[in-house]
Amino acid sequence: MSSSGLESSTSATPEALQHRVTELQDEVAGLQQALMQAQKLSSVGALSSSITHEFNNILTTVINYSKMGLRHKDVATREKAFDKILSAGQRAAKITTGMLSYARSQSDRRELVDLTELVQGVLVLVEKDLQMHRVRLQTDYYSQPFALINAGQIQQVLMNLVINARQAMDGGGRLFIAVKTNEEAGFGEISVRDTGAGIPADKLPKIFEPFFSTKTADEQGQGGTGLGLSLCRKIIEAHQGRIRVDSVVGKGTSFTLKFPLAEGQPSTSVATKATAAPAG
Repeated sequence: MSSSGLESSTSATPEALQHRVTELQDEVAGLQQALMQAQKLSSVGALSSSITHEFNNILTTVINYSKMGLRHKDVATREKAFDKILSAGQRAAKITTGMLSYARSQSDRRELVDLTELVQGVLVLVEKDLQMHRVRLQTDYYSQPFALINAGQIQQVLMNLVINARQAMDGGGRLFIAVKTNEEAGFGEISVRDTGAGIPADKLPKIFEPFFSTKTADEQGQGGTGLGLSLCRKIIEAHQGRIRVDSVVGKGTSFTLKFPLAEGQPSTSVATKATAAPAG
């Protein structure tokens, strides 16, 4: 730096320095927002193949049952065809709505959210991807905790964890997702556990560091940047929450997200649901 430039910098008024600090803070915030959006679109890219496959199945269902309804004139057969077409259309609408909501959500607003419903919304987008990669999904909804969160950001965290888990189970495996209330600690908890390769103990303390990764990019170029888990921790901590990881090499990895419970909200018990991936 030139002597004149140094002199100019050191002689700046406190007001000018504060203004520059504010500008830099705004720039950093903008870059962080852009990075979060890029990570979100990366997740969408990782799911694009399975979602395309799912829509192809839906269209096949609609076409075949439309033909059946045209061939058969009896009321019972036509009602069956209409029911199947309606069901397929509703499934397509649910996927499209979920994907658009996920991709577009950039608001910083926080709302009272049912964590169980939040998880279910994410699973609508990823369940076909899990099936295609021979991952058996089990969900356990022990309660319905409510938390004051930015739903889009927490969806992004969950999407990242689920895709990471699937990528860790090359050749298939089991994915366990649970939601429960820890009344004593005052947290609503979401856990994502896989039966993948696990993370070595010497690498575990580093996984939330920016640009640190235990994997390389897959065939679609997804993963391997080391930014996903770093962003996840930043988002959770911004919600006054916690993220915990436990892993055993050869047995799998478990992430637990903890969010402060909203005051005065019910935590209704709900049933357990298991979803199995087809053998093929």
